[in-house]
Amino acid sequence: MSSIQVACQTYTWEMLGTEWKGRVTDMLDWIAEAGYAGIEITNTMVGEFYDHPKKFAGELGRRNLKLAAFAYATTGFTDPDRWDEDLAGARRAVEFVRSFPEPRLGLGGAADPSGKNGRARLDQAIRFYNEVGRMGTDVGVSVNVHPHSHHGSLLESAEAYAYLMDRLEARYVSLGPDTGHIVRGGQDLMACLGTYISRISHLHLKDATATGEWVALGEGVCDFPAVLALLESVDYEGWIVGEEESAEAREDGLAAIRKNRAYLGAIGY
Repeated sequence: MSSIQVACQTYTWEMLGTEWKGRVTDMLDWIAEAGYAGIEITNTMVGEFYDHPKKFAGELGRRNLKLAAFAYATTGFTDPDRWDEDLAGARRAVEFVRSFPEPRLGLGGAADPSGKNGRARLDQAIRFYNEVGRMGTDVGVSVNVHPHSHHGSLLESAEAYAYLMDRLEARYVSLGPDTGHIVRGGQDLMACLGTYISRISHLHLKDATATGEWVALGEGVCDFPAVLALLESVDYEGWIVGEEESAEAREDGLAAIRKNRAYLGAIGY
């Protein structure tokens, strides 16, 4: 029997920005009702619970949910003038997540919308990732990097992933990739995952069309049965995290996460 567990990322509502008027507990209710075993939430969305991890643990427990991961992102970790501020934020995130069993912290992908000095900016982010990885390891928190394909991303191509992985300190920092961001970055999904499978500790499942439009799981080009077969072949014991950013999800987030959970159930998860 597979040990893989399925969580839901709250970006479905975070992407609404100021249009989102709900509560953290609303998201927990919906995720639990849709049949997920866990939740991944960000420093942006955790709200009033950021300073009260025990209260958040209580809310999760009442809904039979686990904290699969806590995600921390700012402006891309590429600005040396923000080092102290970004690091202070990371310390807060580590302190929050270490209050939970099997604590896992995901760091957002390096980004710089200016497009200037890309290699130096990426080096700055890698320095940050390794520093936070050491910080987390010291207190038992697993730290991973989550590359994305949004505006200004410095981690999209196969070459950029290779540059990152060659420089991340493997004993401190793992990879937490996203299927949709991989294909939107122009990579072959299975080749990318296969190359780094031994260093993947956390995986987001998103789907996209060949032209890069977000769609529900199973409606795009990502071969999820093949992805999951790869995970099973190496006895992967981490989480898979369903995430939904489609236009339909903007209209009805609950329906979107229900649809994704039903798809994963239909393929055995």
